[in-house]
Amino acid sequence: MALHTVDVDRSDPEYRAWLKEAVRKVQADANRSADTHLLRFPLPEEWGIDLYLKDESTHPTGSLKHRLARSLFLYGLCNGWIRPGKPVIEASSGSTAVSEAYFAKLIGVPFIAVMSRTTSRAKIELIEFHGGRCHLVDDPCEVYDVSARLAEETGGHYMDQFTYAERATDWRGNNNIAESVFAQLELEPHPEPAWIVATAGTGGTSATIARYVHYMQFDTRICVADPENSCFFDGWVNSDPDATCPSGSRIEGIGRPRMEPSFVPGALDRMMKVPDAASIAAVRILEDALGKKAGASTGTGLWGALRIVAEMRAAGQAGSVVTLICDPGDRYLDKYYSDAWLAEHGIDIDPYVAELEEFLAGTSIGLG
Repeated sequence: MALHTVDVDRSDPEYRAWLKEAVRKVQADANRSADTHLLRFPLPEEWGIDLYLKDESTHPTGSLKHRLARSLFLYGLCNGWIRPGKPVIEASSGSTAVSEAYFAKLIGVPFIAVMSRTTSRAKIELIEFHGGRCHLVDDPCEVYDVSARLAEETGGHYMDQFTYAERATDWRGNNNIAESVFAQLELEPHPEPAWIVATAGTGGTSATIARYVHYMQFDTRICVADPENSCFFDGWVNSDPDATCPSGSRIEGIGRPRMEPSFVPGALDRMMKVPDAASIAAVRILEDALGKKAGASTGTGLWGALRIVAEMRAAGQAGSVVTLICDPGDRYLDKYYSDAWLAEHGIDIDPYVAELEEFLAGTSIGLG
């Protein structure tokens, strides 16, 4: 829940001038930014199936969360919650905090990120590069309460991405990620994808895509791929809004220990549980296919997308499937690209790498 004080006279000309300038700066950032690329993943042509990845790693702060952070800042500013000189506080595992630190610096307010102590060092350094401060906690489940407490103590605003992600973004259009994907597919062989596969941290991206698809009356189906140590899959399968998971996700940026308010299960057509080893194997395969390193959350979505491709192929269906490149892999060189880290955490990706290689070579017809 957003916390904010009432210590500002919002009719004060000085405050109104600051607010107008802050909103202008955030909107100008979007105006300067080109759209992100839609990349084709190579599949055998005879399959009649096209797989695309929306490369959100090319945003100024390097991730899908740049769109979310911009929307959250505009939402907070226009609601009168973000104020001059007062900090913005966020509970974040990394990428959202990187992007929010960027926008906080852009409008000249302090920023504090509350995150798990296991967050990659590269992400912490990026937050600090953009002028933010990191408040580390031992238990990932503490980030909500600690963020709210810091906001109360400092008179700042707890951004609360997990509550406001789905409502801060305009799901009807306004160049949201879904509108962008469909515009970029217009000249492709299958311009209306059979499936779009997303992953969920806040749930805001999957909610935006699903709502847009329903609003535009497309036949596209929406699948969310969920990692280990996340409750979203169980909550969706069992229609349980109180589902929880006792431990935190090893796939940074996605998977949550509770059903977040921004996760909208009723808008989805399907969910899929993906082993962490499969997620990491998929980003290794992605690097071989496209020459790009990506974070493991991309691998979770890619594994899900390739499973759907396998199902379409087995059914003799042609069409297209879309998933996302969420952030770059150079933030995780000491984790998902480190064989020592994998061994330390007992993660064996070799069987999944082999399974993916056989499937893409056409020597097997499915993925487990």
